[in-house]
Amino acid sequence: MEGKVTVFINGIQYEAEPGMSVLEFLNLRKVEIPQVCYQESLGAIETCDTCIVSINGELKRACGTPLQEAMDIQTELSHVKEARFKAMDTILENHELYCTVCEKNNGDCTLHNTVAMMGLEHQMKPFEPKPYEKDFSGQFYRYDPDQCILCGKCVEACQDIQVNETLSIDWERKNPRVIWDNDVPIDQSSCVSCGQCVTVCPCNALMENDMLGKAGYMTGYNTSLLRSMIDITKNVETGYGPLFAVSDSEAQMRDDQIKKTKTVCTYCGVGCSFNVWTKGRDILKMSPTEEAPANGIASCVKGKFGYGHVNSDKRLTRPLIREGDHFKEVEWEEALHYVAEKFKEIKEKNGPDALGFIASSKATNEESYLLQKLARQVIGTNNVDNCSRYCQSPATKGLFRTVGYGGDAGSMKDIEHADLVMLVGTNTADAHPVLASKIKRSHKLFGQKLIVADLRKHEMAQRADMFLHPNPGTDLVWLSALSKFIIDQGWHDKEFIDEKVNDFDEFYQSLAPFTMEYAEEKTGISQEHLKAVAENIHRAGSTVICWAMGVTQHQIGSDTSTAISNLLLVTGNYGKPGAGAYPLRGHNNVQGASDFGSMPNTFPGYQSVEDEEIRAKFEKAWKTELPKDVGMNNHEMVEEIHEGNLKGLYVTGEDMGIVDSNINYVTDAFEKLEFFVVQDLFLTKTAEYADVVLPAVPSVEKEGTFTNTERRIQRIYQALEPLGEARPDWEIYSGIAEKLGFNWNYQSPADIMDEAASLTPLIAGVSYDRLEGFNSLQWPVQEDGTDTPLLYTDGFHFDDGKARFYPLQYEYNYPAQKGYDYHVNNGRVLEHFHEGNMTSHTRGIRNKIPEPFFEVSEKMAKELDIEEGALIKLSNDNGESTGRVHVTKEVFDKELFITLNSDGKNAVNYLTSSRVDKDTDTPAYKEVPAKVEVLEKKGKSPIPHNNHRWATRNPQMGPEVERKWDRKDYVFPGSEVDTNG
Repeated sequence: MEGKVTVFINGIQYEAEPGMSVLEFLNLRKVEIPQVCYQESLGAIETCDTCIVSINGELKRACGTPLQEAMDIQTELSHVKEARFKAMDTILENHELYCTVCEKNNGDCTLHNTVAMMGLEHQMKPFEPKPYEKDFSGQFYRYDPDQCILCGKCVEACQDIQVNETLSIDWERKNPRVIWDNDVPIDQSSCVSCGQCVTVCPCNALMENDMLGKAGYMTGYNTSLLRSMIDITKNVETGYGPLFAVSDSEAQMRDDQIKKTKTVCTYCGVGCSFNVWTKGRDILKMSPTEEAPANGIASCVKGKFGYGHVNSDKRLTRPLIREGDHFKEVEWEEALHYVAEKFKEIKEKNGPDALGFIASSKATNEESYLLQKLARQVIGTNNVDNCSRYCQSPATKGLFRTVGYGGDAGSMKDIEHADLVMLVGTNTADAHPVLASKIKRSHKLFGQKLIVADLRKHEMAQRADMFLHPNPGTDLVWLSALSKFIIDQGWHDKEFIDEKVNDFDEFYQSLAPFTMEYAEEKTGISQEHLKAVAENIHRAGSTVICWAMGVTQHQIGSDTSTAISNLLLVTGNYGKPGAGAYPLRGHNNVQGASDFGSMPNTFPGYQSVEDEEIRAKFEKAWKTELPKDVGMNNHEMVEEIHEGNLKGLYVTGEDMGIVDSNINYVTDAFEKLEFFVVQDLFLTKTAEYADVVLPAVPSVEKEGTFTNTERRIQRIYQALEPLGEARPDWEIYSGIAEKLGFNWNYQSPADIMDEAASLTPLIAGVSYDRLEGFNSLQWPVQEDGTDTPLLYTDGFHFDDGKARFYPLQYEYNYPAQKGYDYHVNNGRVLEHFHEGNMTSHTRGIRNKIPEPFFEVSEKMAKELDIEEGALIKLSNDNGESTGRVHVTKEVFDKELFITLNSDGKNAVNYLTSSRVDKDTDTPAYKEVPAKVEVLEKKGKSPIPHNNHRWATRNPQMGPEVERKWDRKDYVFPGSEVDTNG
């Protein structure tokens, strides 16, 4: 067979794809062979020696040996098995088997399962305790050196998958062990608590703290009693067989108690999926799996450990109705009736457009669909929006203008495989850590080039091949200058443009002002650096550009997003693998909230409310006349409350009183409302202003779907019953609709999806059957279920199939004001999500980041004569914010950075204004001039001493197994057996 190699396994001939390892092919052919240190996601580590086979008569590790033509591979020879037993004996010298009383005894312990598979009954080398204590210092997991088999999987995951580069093995010690950084406790290290080390550990050396004492029937006993039980078991049993029989029975008993349910992370837009392990109401762990389409085995601190909000004692469990200055608990019937009557009263008195509805980007697609249906069908208004207005609408606008779809051009695999990745205005390592790890891995291991443009020299910028520090608000200039320079050099993709893009001549004329000289003047970036960026794009076979709120949250956010897409069109970087535009969605379902119609101008699937034919389709399905005019967006709703035109507001899962720009102005609007309904998990700052508060549930307490940043639709399954009397959003919306005379009669979210798909060409083939388990679909999805991981391979989403260059001008006036000469930037922090209204309920996260912090440059600190922990007050015409200082090299000159995790007077949105993007009304959160007042010159740092930011990483290439092989006490097991026997 052409392009294949012929190999023999135990005398049987096979054809194999070149490039595979022997072990990969054996696994493909389902030939059973031990492999303790091997995992598909990690590749060959070569530390355990248990996968030894005979290759052309020589004993070798199958994981590290590539397939070659005519290989004779033997797996069942007696001396091959003997070598494997010796390898396992060495492993067990480092590990004490006490499976029945071990938290890992859940059927997924690689070491246990391998010993059982090999039929090993005894070990020749007795277990030897190591001279190290267990490390319980970590906030989320513990390390037991006595149980560690030194396989190096945790090190490989940390160094080359997560690429946080914290873990290593000190092979030179008399008793080697895994160490954190240069041998410090877990909690004092650079560990970011992503949890991947725990996920890949093949035994119980690394365990989630929430599993300890809870997983099994006998794991909750105190240490001394457990020790006695272990010793008794070892003395009584004559071999591993009976011991394993007992432990396997106990594991089966656990299976009846521990429920494992597939879910999708409820934080950022990466869309990581897990199996959540629950026992009663206890969440034992989030378990990533190689089946997960977006993340595989990867996770971050929030997705892996940040579920404290689920069982928080601050959860709302019953509806609340305001009585004067306090709330009273009521029954659901009373609450729903009250809401319906007030909506009806406002509508009858002032018309339907006196009511507004804001969907949650944390809620499901089905719930977004129902809220916009409630607004349009039941109330009769298009006044419905979602939080994409705060962050992603400009990116969507830029893509609609140029290529036709408002979403990522491809998948995260395309970002991984790109020759060049450019990150613009995104602190990806903090905001989208799992995606950042994919980029870091490709950059570290596979030669991917990385260029970062941002105001802060954060982790991704520090790792980059080139870092650009533009003046605030000038990204459009240097991006357009790159387009002009590339065209002037003749480096543009002429064939691609001629065949696939319209309006080139007009666009090129519009680039005339964007010379390199002009770009240098406006941006502060040297011409030399800009030309080097252009040359890198020219040399790259494929280029990806990712961007986020550092681009979109400006008065020209839509135009800058458009400039990014223009540049990609100039260079032909659409419609091919490893290329395209990737606006990184912030919330877990901010993409889906818009996709499913919670927008003032579009029905689900971005179908215009002004299109008579489309409107008629929805009117027929919903059996009512629908409003014709575009409704109010979030920003306009607040304005119209102040004008007295919007009387009632229904907010789901958005803490507008913290996350909205100019929150003094926003909360003043809340006080002017005639009727205000808030639906949330907690009594948020926004809910404090409400007349009715309805208790919703988190994602693990309901079913539905989320759509991640790569347009990937994934199912969530209910793992827990709702806490108290709280209800899923879709049930609450249905209840209100029923009180207003509309009996929707949905039996489950699957019914809602079926209806949405029937009305929405973008998702026509989406169904729960096709999304079963870890299956996913990336829109657009045809009726037959065919999805589209990579867009634009057969044309762009316009009538003629061609993309469009979109000419731009640079008209931007930073809101500078005399005396307010400090620029205040803001953004997410790794440990918390956004304002922290969910993550702050997880104690370990609070211990790492208890409060927001104000980053200032070393130069600014010197000029103000302040030190770490100083207390400063920032102020401008909108308000003031007070916080503690962190002095860092990541920011420059008079540019400060405030983290978003706040629910108090240090929130950055006391400083932000009502200025917005001119095309989408997205707040200009990133345009904040302020003056600084020093209140205390030094103090306690806002970043605790146990935060990873104080530590120093220890980068290397995996576990460096060669150092193990160089040890005097290491002997390859294959050299200890008689190959002639």
